[in-house]
Amino acid sequence: MDDTFDHAPHVWNAAQLREAIKDLPDDTPIHIGVAEDPGDFDGYRESVLVDAHHVENWWQATSTSPERTETEKAMTLFADWTAGEYSVLD
Repeated sequence: MDDTFDHAPHVWNAAQLREAIKDLPDDTPIHIGVAEDPGDFDGYRESVLVDAHHVENWWQATSTSPERTETEKAMTLFADWTAGEYSVLD
């Protein structure tokens, strides 16, 4: 029995995000629901958008190629836990 599956979510592009938020006031906070398991948003954990950066990949030099750093045409949105009091983790 195979206990794996191919998870291939439809990743939004910038145009889809712009369309979804076009009518929001500029000061509207952006909340993000992070799936507990692949594709499972019934038990999602709420996070808040705190930053965004262009994606940058870095590859070490090998015997056949030099070290290189490349910026892709993509963004990484960074989310953090919502404001509140939390237990200190050890």
